Amino acid sequence: MAADSTEHEHYEAVVVGCGPGGAAAAARLADHDIETLVLERGTEAGSKNVSGGLIYGEESAPYTIDDLFEGFREEAAERPVTDYRIHNVAGNSVKTYDLRDLHEHDTEWCDAVLRRTMDSWLEKRVHEKTSETGGGVLTDVRVNGLLRENGEIVGVTCDELDSIEADLIVAADGVNSELARDAGLMDWAEPDEWFQGVKATVEMDPDVIDDRFGLESDEGVAHLFSGDLFADVRGGGFLYTNEDSLSIGTVFHLDSLVEQRAEPHELLDALLTHPLLATWLGDEYDEREYAAKLVPDSKKVAHPEPHQGRLVLVGDAAGQMQAQGPIIKGMNHAVTAGALAADAFAVTRGNADPAAAGRRYAKMLEDSGTMDKLRPRRYDLARTVGERDVVTSVVDSVLESPIGSIAVGNPIADRLLKRAYNSPFLVSMLPDTATGYVTLPSVIGETHGKTIHWENEVDPPSLEERIGDLTYNTDVGNPHIELVDESYEASGAAVAACPVSAEEFGGGCYRSETVETNGTEETLVSLDTQPCVECGTCAVVADTEWEHPRGGKGVEYREG
Repeated sequence: MAADSTEHEHYEAVVVGCGPGGAAAAARLADHDIETLVLERGTEAGSKNVSGGLIYGEESAPYTIDDLFEGFREEAAERPVTDYRIHNVAGNSVKTYDLRDLHEHDTEWCDAVLRRTMDSWLEKRVHEKTSETGGGVLTDVRVNGLLRENGEIVGVTCDELDSIEADLIVAADGVNSELARDAGLMDWAEPDEWFQGVKATVEMDPDVIDDRFGLESDEGVAHLFSGDLFADVRGGGFLYTNEDSLSIGTVFHLDSLVEQRAEPHELLDALLTHPLLATWLGDEYDEREYAAKLVPDSKKVAHPEPHQGRLVLVGDAAGQMQAQGPIIKGMNHAVTAGALAADAFAVTRGNADPAAAGRRYAKMLEDSGTMDKLRPRRYDLARTVGERDVVTSVVDSVLESPIGSIAVGNPIADRLLKRAYNSPFLVSMLPDTATGYVTLPSVIGETHGKTIHWENEVDPPSLEERIGDLTYNTDVGNPHIELVDESYEASGAAVAACPVSAEEFGGGCYRSETVETNGTEETLVSLDTQPCVECGTCAVVADTEWEHPRGGKGVEYREG
């Protein structure tokens, strides 16, 4: 939006979003005595955010979140992760590998978190720090775009406030960043550049968690799942222990979800009802919350130059989500990026060139080693061969043949596979094909696994019940999504891929119906934004115009 002649309120820095990346940026800006205003779309930080989620303190990182916020681990996190395993599943046969070496590589600590608890705690600390420099945190405010003057970015525009000018604008507004898209720095063109995560937060007494998982009260465990329990969809599942709940979910490549016409809630249920989970979940299943989000694949979309003029991107807005096989790290990189962006501005403060801070920020990301973690060069080299359809087909055929079973099934291969799973170098090269997510884990489970005989009595809620249990503040008369093309060819993929829609479900966001016009049948898609969980999936797979709801409107997560 172009600026008019009206004099706008001005701050040295405006941070959009108060998740870990935005909080880190605001905290460091305040440390540098920079006047900083933080604008948060939710009623409270965390009310719009979803994560698996684990947050890491990496030894090599220039900043960790406990560096910036004293008491974070004691007050805002759930359990520390002290055990880490991956389960290769073939039917009811499961082969488990200990991932301790991979997990502890470059790791100072790792904690499970729930975003509503964590982000709301960060918001309070950020407000305290930024208020001391003449700023603060404002909630219920949606920043809808960039303010420009003579083509130059000078600030932000909002639904609820007049436009605000700033010398630095930090876009920490998540994977669906309106600011990154307004600047032309990110787009939603290719489904293979994104993952979709779906999660259930499950109620469980702390003593029960300790007993069923063999833990002490100050211990936690992370479990990952791959193989054939998700059919042929590329991705896997996870289970993390919180203080008094479990985070159980699935993460899949969006293009694979579309190709297989798989429905996210059913894939989650396939994990919840597998015999392996019976001993952990027991016969009483109480789901606190169902949630979903889009996840950027940093190997393909992490922006090497995440800035334009006064604007810098951090976290998911910059595609900074590291998902490489069993390595799933995002929030820690957002913290690093936010803090480095603040330091870059402090160093270049007063420079006449508005892009000086952005250039310094990009260099600091590169020099810190962050970009190499997000976009490893060895992956780019490996994918040129490993992700060709003909190569994948041949490899999968060999693995699924008697020769492949013999080769994978011997004791030497078992030891080599454990070492491979624990190699950061090899994991970072893993091609994004069904081979690593489905075929090989299935063969491993079949040849090395033990058969699970437990009866799983979990009866997950229906999709209708899950939607009904969510909290919404519907913005009547102001739909945030417009269906541009209602033909099934253009928008039908959203009916299955949307986590609150399904082919046989008459509710949800997207549904299809066959209509007859002049004797000709046609399948059309319709849209209802009321139950939307704002994941952004449909913006990638359907012909829509998508934006966030206004401040404080739409879904409100209690757990996140």
